[in-house]
Amino acid sequence: MVKFELKYPARLLGMLCLTVLFLQATQALLISMDSPALRRLIMTADAQENEFEGEKIVHLLDEPRHRTVYKQDELFLLDVQVNPGDISFAHVHDQAILLTSISNGGGPSNGSVRAITDYASTPLTHKVSNDGPGLLRIIAFVNGGTGASDDSNDRPSGMGMDPQIENPWFRSYRIELGPGETTELQTHHNPTVIVQGSAGIVHVSRVDGITNELAAAGDWAWRQADSPFLLRNMGEESVIVAINEGRR
Repeated sequence: MVKFELKYPARLLGMLCLTVLFLQATQALLISMDSPALRRLIMTADAQENEFEGEKIVHLLDEPRHRTVYKQDELFLLDVQVNPGDISFAHVHDQAILLTSISNGGGPSNGSVRAITDYASTPLTHKVSNDGPGLLRIIAFVNGGTGASDDSNDRPSGMGMDPQIENPWFRSYRIELGPGETTELQTHHNPTVIVQGSAGIVHVSRVDGITNELAAAGDWAWRQADSPFLLRNMGEESVIVAINEGRR
């Protein structure tokens, strides 16, 4: 009879088998995760890192030209100002953002509004520059949360119009008020910032009579959720106002 002697203890053989199984499972997981979108994300991150190699890179909220002027939970309001000929630090966007443009360096932007929600899933590192001759200024609304669910019933009352922008993170209305015009009393169920987009004087009045006066493009007023208010154009020219909600 031929006898075979085990070269390794049974416990060690068991550990080797478990290691092989773990490696196989890891490989299968990586294969399942491999997708064009994932590859693009990895390539984008690598390209951005190489583009700014050796430079100071900060988070958006730490970039000095993106000044935080108000914060509530995961909502941040930034007053972004870049002087003519200036350029920001390379900074990382990883949160949804709503941009109300006041001026673009070449002149007034009259409160045009756009949202970039892709940052929440695909972070971006970039710089902001201004060739001038004027100031580049944006009132930026950052939502670091996950946004509202698809079945969220949080439309405001008293608006009488559809929003210009609506997604899980933001809802935005851009209105033009004629001389002396007043809106209906409106109630928003999310924290809301009113941004004056053009020259003029606008009163933001609460039901208790307390009024905030906005006297220039870029002025803003914050309203808590479920706090009714109305807007009144106090000037003799039309004025543009953006009403931006941070949805949660």
